[in-house]
Amino acid sequence: MGCGQNKYFLNQEINTTEDSIGFIQIKTDSIFNSNQIISLLILQKNAINKFNIEFGYSHSDLMPTSSFAKSNNAVAAINGGFFNMDSGGSVTYFEMDDIVISRNRNPDLKWGIADSIINGAIVITNDCKIAIEPANSEQFYESSKQESAVLVTGPLLLLNSEVMKLPNMKFANDRHPRTCLCISKKYMVFITIDGRKKEAEGMNLIEAQKFLLKIGCIDAINLDGGGSTTMWTKNKGIVNLPSDELGERPVSNALLILNKNNH
Repeated sequence: MGCGQNKYFLNQEINTTEDSIGFIQIKTDSIFNSNQIISLLILQKNAINKFNIEFGYSHSDLMPTSSFAKSNNAVAAINGGFFNMDSGGSVTYFEMDDIVISRNRNPDLKWGIADSIINGAIVITNDCKIAIEPANSEQFYESSKQESAVLVTGPLLLLNSEVMKLPNMKFANDRHPRTCLCISKKYMVFITIDGRKKEAEGMNLIEAQKFLLKIGCIDAINLDGGGSTTMWTKNKGIVNLPSDELGERPVSNALLILNKNNH
């Protein structure tokens, strides 16, 4: 499936209902003249009547995305934000239920993330809707009572169908595995782009922007990638190809899709 063939496919009717999550996996050698394996979990926006989107997290322990998913009885999950690989815990601002779990770590410290990267936020509102937005200050989110969860991450890739300016650094310019969240006209889409493998070269963030725009994303944001990039479903287990030699990497938090009936 080449980029030219799948233009705006998120604007078309995808085989999902409000009761189901669509799964598409693209294996191709024709996107950016490279081998790519791209996995997409697709949820109708009005499916929030049936599903909750939440974060699973640990203050200090690192756990695989699949473990966060299973312990929260999720039906699907992707890995979440940037974290301290030595001692655990998120290294960006993260709050749940008006409780601050972590703050932005000084970028001069090990595992700290440059401000030019963490310029966006995933916000889950009190009425269970999900939004991607430019990051506000920590003080803004602390005092605001409109959200059930906020995770600062980035970079922002697309906003209102506009390509966002990226930092000029290896993190953005080199091909790596990527995890992204995207919102289209009708859908919320959880995306992994595999990389660092012969059959999956990964994308730089400029390529990721072009791909996401091409398939019909309106807003999109980057999450932790590299060896952290993981997609899990209850029916199939890990559906992508994590790049670490040991397989699925333990992480600090994960973005979960939960069935309301079982929650």
